[in-house]
Amino acid sequence: MDWNEPVFKRSKWGTSRYVYNAENPLGMALIVLSVTVTVLVMMQTRSGPFALDDRPAPDLPAPSVYVPDAYLPDMDAPGGPTASLDVPTP
Repeated sequence: MDWNEPVFKRSKWGTSRYVYNAENPLGMALIVLSVTVTVLVMMQTRSGPFALDDRPAPDLPAPSVYVPDAYLPDMDAPGGPTASLDVPTP
């Protein structure tokens, strides 16, 4: 980078337009600033790649829940809690 370079230079595309010169530190700062401001404005207005999708969300199938047999109650056992003789009562 060189401070002796001009901030603006003629475009190499054959037009009479001027563009920022990245060889000048001020020109590089202007490039970074303009890109940053453009992206922030696009995010604020939700345009470009930040636009909302107008399509409705697809209906996903309900998730299936797998419960192993070890956690299911035993249907053959008598229902309700039973007192155990091995557990001392106060």
